[in-house]
Amino acid sequence: KAAKGQAASFPVLRPTILANLQAVMDGKIENDTLNKLCVLTGLAWQEIDVLRAYRNYFLQLDHHTSRTSVNHALINNPVVTKGLFNYFEARFRPNPAWQKAMLREELALFPTRLQLLKSLQTVADMNEDRILRTLFNLIDSTMRSNFHVRRDLAEYFIAFKVNSLGVIDMPMPKPQYEIYVHAVDMEGIHLRGGKVSRGGIRWSDRLDDFRTEILGLMQTQISKNALIIPTGAKGGFVVKKNGGKLDFRAAGKQAYLKLMHGLLDLTDNLLDGEIIPPPNLVTYDDPDPYLVVAADKGTAAFSDIANGVAAEYRFWLGDAFASGGSHGYDHKALGITARGAWECVKRHFREIGKDIQNQAFTVVGIGSMDGDVFGNGMLLSPHTRLLAAFSGQHIFIDPNPSSDGRAFNERKRLFELPGSTWNDYDKSLISEGGGVYARADKDIPISPEVKAWLGLRYKSVDGETLIRALLMAKVDLLWLGGIGTYVKASSEKNEEVGDRNNDNVRINAYELQATIVGEGANLGFTQKARIEFALRGGRINTDAVDNSAGVDTSDHEVNLKILLTGLQKKSVITDYQVLFSAMTDAVCQLVLANNIAQSLCLSLEQCRSLGQTEAYLHIAERLEAAGFLDKAVESFPSNKIILARPTQVLTRPEFAVLLAASKRYLTAQIQQQTQLLHDDCCSHYLQAYFPKKVVQHYPEHLPDHPLAKEIKATMISNKIINQAGISFLNLAAEAEHILDAVSCYLSFDRIFAGDGLRKAIADLDNQVAADVQYKALLQLEKTVAIACQWTLEQGQILRPDPATLTTYQQYLADYREYCKQHPSDLFLEQCQDYQQAG
Repeated sequence: KAAKGQAASFPVLRPTILANLQAVMDGKIENDTLNKLCVLTGLAWQEIDVLRAYRNYFLQLDHHTSRTSVNHALINNPVVTKGLFNYFEARFRPNPAWQKAMLREELALFPTRLQLLKSLQTVADMNEDRILRTLFNLIDSTMRSNFHVRRDLAEYFIAFKVNSLGVIDMPMPKPQYEIYVHAVDMEGIHLRGGKVSRGGIRWSDRLDDFRTEILGLMQTQISKNALIIPTGAKGGFVVKKNGGKLDFRAAGKQAYLKLMHGLLDLTDNLLDGEIIPPPNLVTYDDPDPYLVVAADKGTAAFSDIANGVAAEYRFWLGDAFASGGSHGYDHKALGITARGAWECVKRHFREIGKDIQNQAFTVVGIGSMDGDVFGNGMLLSPHTRLLAAFSGQHIFIDPNPSSDGRAFNERKRLFELPGSTWNDYDKSLISEGGGVYARADKDIPISPEVKAWLGLRYKSVDGETLIRALLMAKVDLLWLGGIGTYVKASSEKNEEVGDRNNDNVRINAYELQATIVGEGANLGFTQKARIEFALRGGRINTDAVDNSAGVDTSDHEVNLKILLTGLQKKSVITDYQVLFSAMTDAVCQLVLANNIAQSLCLSLEQCRSLGQTEAYLHIAERLEAAGFLDKAVESFPSNKIILARPTQVLTRPEFAVLLAASKRYLTAQIQQQTQLLHDDCCSHYLQAYFPKKVVQHYPEHLPDHPLAKEIKATMISNKIINQAGISFLNLAAEAEHILDAVSCYLSFDRIFAGDGLRKAIADLDNQVAADVQYKALLQLEKTVAIACQWTLEQGQILRPDPATLTTYQQYLADYREYCKQHPSDLFLEQCQDYQQAG
C-alpha cells in the first residue's frame, strides 16, 4: 500500500519494484524488509540503500536499539523516510545551480530541512521519533559521500565521511572524523583522532560491534602516537558472507579493497603543492589530504593492495599510503614491535636488579610462535624460560624447560615455520609433566608437576580453567603477544570489557602473581586492571607505551618516503628505494630510543612525584580543561580516590596517560609558535628525526618536507617531556609565553651538554643500580629547571642560537673551573656518593 496522502499506481512503481528485485537477485543489496520502501516511498533501490547504510552505521553507534526497531521506524513513517533521503540528496547531489554553498542552502537545504522537521512532528511513537531524528542528525553530520559518484557503477558501494563531533549521541571518545563504508558483503569504518593521524586496519570478526572494537583501538593509538607526528587513527572491516576458508580469505581481501577505495573516494589529493578535491563531490569540510593506513590483525599482507589502490588514484603519498608493503619495512622481519616492548620489560627487570639478557627468568605468554610480537619476543633473550603459553587454538605447558638452548632453538624453528601452531612443537623436548592441548578440550590431565606449580587440586580440568590458572601463575613475566583482553579490574563486569570471546577465561587483576607484565599486544588488560595490578606492587606500563615501536616505525617510513620521493622527483636521487632500504637499521635505532626514553620517563616520574601527587593532579585538571585528557575515557581516577590511597601515589599506568596527554598538549602549543619553528636554531630537532645519512647528504631539503613544522614540534615536545617530565607544564604555565619556557629549556639543555651526560649515565645500565642512575638524571634535570626558572623570573629570553649557546657555555666553563678550585662540601660529598655507587 502506498503511504497515506500519496497516490501510487502499480504501473508507475513497476520499473522501481522490478529494478529493486533485480538488485536483490544480483546480490547488489541486502534482502531485508527495507526493500518495502520502494513501494511505500517510490525510492529506487540505490536510494533505499543509502538509508540502509545509515541504519547499519546507527546500529554500530547504539547497541541498545535493534535492527528491527530501526526498520519499523523507517517503514512505519514513509513520508519522514523519504524526507530523510531528500535531505541527503539536497546535501550531496552535484548540481551546477547549487554550486555555491549559500545557494545550496537557500534553494535546497533550507526548504528540505523545514519539510523534514514538519513531517517529524507527525511521528506518534516516541522511540520511532528518536530513531528518525538520530538518522537526521547522522545525515546532517555527514561531510562527504561518494553515493552520486558510484550510484550507477558496477563497483557500487556507499561511503560517507562524518564529523563525529556533530553526532549528538555518539559514544565517547568521539573521533574528529570517521568514514563509514557500506556494501552488501562488508562494512568498514575508519576513525581519526585528527586531520594528521595514522593507525592500522583490522579485519574484525565482531559483526555487531566492530566500531566499538576499533574505537578502543583508536583511543590506545592516540596515546601511543603522542610520540610521533600524527595523532591516532584506526580502521576496521567485517565480512558478512562467510563461505569456506579460501573463499573467506578472498572475501576479506575484497572487503579491504572496498574500504581502501571508500577512503580514497572521499580524500583530497595533493599535487605540486595544490589541493585537488575528488571529482563530483560536494564537501562541507576543509581540505583534507593526509590519509595513511597500516597493517593490523588480519591485514599484515594487504599493504601492497592498499598501495595499488593509491596508485589508481595517483594519490600523492604513493606507496607511503600503506606502510609495510613490499617496498616498506616488514615489521615481523625486523621484530621491531617486540624489540620496543622488550626495552620496557628490560627496564622493569633492571629496577629489581636483574639483567634478563644474561640471567634466567620465567615467562607465561599469550600467543603462538608464528605471531610477530609473541614469536619475536620469545627469541629476544636466550635465557627466557617459557613455562607455558596459550593461543586461540592451543595450550602449551613446559614446567621445567631445558636451559641448554634446545627449547630456545625449537621456538626459533616454529617462528620460522610458516603457519606453525603449538601443536608443531617437538613433544620430545617438553619437560616431564608438560604437553600441548587443544584450548577447547574439556578434559586435560594435570600432572603432579603442573599441580605443584599452579596449585591445582584436580586430576583434570577443561581448557578454560587451565588458561585461568596460567594467567594466575607465579612467574617473573607475563608476556602479551596475542589478541584478546584477559585481565580486568575486580570492580569491572565482563560486559564492560568488550571482548565476549574471552569472558570465560578472564581473571581479575588482584589474582595475578606475575612480577612484571609486558604488553606487546593491544588491549590485553583494561586500564582499570593495570591500575589495580600496579597498586598491588605489580610492574606494568600500558600497551600504548610498550608496543609503540610498530606505529613509530611506520611513521618514520611514511615521512622518509615523502622526503625521498620528493628528492627523486627533483632528480636529486635516482632510486629512493636503495637509500630507503639502506637506512633500515638506523630507523630501528631511532624507534627503540623512543621506547627507552618513554619507559625511563615513567620511572623518573615515579621518583619525582613522591610527596608531590597533588601537583600532578592539578596538571591533570589543566589537561582535562584544555581537552587533551578525558578522565572517564582513560579510566583516570578522581582526585578523591587517588588521595585516599594509603601512599597517595600515582601508578605507572596513570603516569602513562598523563605522559601522552602532556605530549599532545605541548606539541599543539609549540605548533602555534611560528617564530620558534621557523628559527634556524630548531633545524637541529628536525634533523634529529631522520637517519644521519639523510641529514649528512640532504640537509637543505629537510625544511621542504610537508610536515616539517609538525616534526619539529613533536620532536621538541618529546624531548622536553621525556627529560623534564610532565611537571614541565607547570614551568610553562608560569612563563609569560610558552615559547619562552620551551626556548629556555632547549637552551640550557644544550648549554649543560645534557645529551652527553644522559648517554654517559645510560651506559652504566646493569653496572650500577637503577636508582643511582635515576638520582643522577634527576639532579641534571633539577639543575636545568632551576636555571630556567631563574632566567624566566629575571625576565630574560633565551633562544638556542649559536651565539647564545657559545656565550653561556663559556660562563659554565668559567664556573666549572672556579668549582674545581673552590669545591664545596656538598659537591665533594656528592662526588664521594657517586664513586661509592660505581
